Amino acid sequence: MKTLFSGIQPSGNLHLGNYIGAISQWTELQKNYHCILSVVDYHAITVKQEPKILKEKIIEVARIYLASGIDPKKSIIFQQSDVSEHTELGWILSTITKIPELEKMTQYKDKTSNQGKESPFAGLLNYPTLMAADVLLYNTDVVPVGEDQTQHLELTRILARRFNNDFGQTFKVPETVVRKEGARIMGLDDPSKKMSKSSKAPNSYIALLDDPMVAHKKIKRAVTDSGKEVRYDIKNKPAIANLLTIYSVLAKKSIKELEVMYENKNYGEFKEDLANIVANFLEDFQVKYKKYSDKEVRKILDNGAKQAKKIAEKTIKLVKHNLGVN
Repeated sequence: MKTLFSGIQPSGNLHLGNYIGAISQWTELQKNYHCILSVVDYHAITVKQEPKILKEKIIEVARIYLASGIDPKKSIIFQQSDVSEHTELGWILSTITKIPELEKMTQYKDKTSNQGKESPFAGLLNYPTLMAADVLLYNTDVVPVGEDQTQHLELTRILARRFNNDFGQTFKVPETVVRKEGARIMGLDDPSKKMSKSSKAPNSYIALLDDPMVAHKKIKRAVTDSGKEVRYDIKNKPAIANLLTIYSVLAKKSIKELEVMYENKNYGEFKEDLANIVANFLEDFQVKYKKYSDKEVRKILDNGAKQAKKIAEKTIKLVKHNLGVN
């Protein structure tokens, strides 16, 4: 089996966009790939976190993985900070990364532009080198990403080739897989902006742990486009296209099927049906979520870290040998 690596930060509230764009994809891919899935807590601390809340969020995110169908018997689930090789390799890769390569990252530019006069911390700048280390530690073949992460993965590929050229064959150069349908779920209040777990507008996203009836109301309040036709048209009907994508993934129906279903119906009928689909999905999901105790989740993370560390240690040993420090 080829190896796949991915991860999510334990910050904010994981939402339907995270589920549709990433986690639901992992549950399918684990059938054909050896999946290594991390709760990337060191990435979360590029912005200030409350320690108690961060600790709770780490367990919460891992529990969401499990509730989504990630099987610890098939996939490795672990906490990034439990495997010290991530930061060790992150430092090594930072020594072959050019500062302009980091400064041109879109996410870095976006986040620093929002900080006003406050200076950004070095961790935010170096985020992509740690992300590269996450991937390269495990001889990863495939990395499923959202469209906003493709730039980071391209840097990972560049660093892998650069290290190999400078110090001999060490890293596998990973391939990037972008989910075409549902790769980017947009905000319910503004279809021009990606659904964000750090959003301060609660009606812009549906959290996986939202009360189902609250989620039902959020869908009913979601913005729509001019006209009445329920049709997938990103350019002219971005709000309806976004809702159709959510409906399609959760109901396991193609967008073409949905367009036929609502050919002679209005937005109100469409949103009422989608609201029921979302509420039912959350009810089922949260039943699975509550099945796991904190103790069970912690045990799964600890076992996963042991498995991940065995792989990471081999990679670091080769890296240090080729680098000439061991």
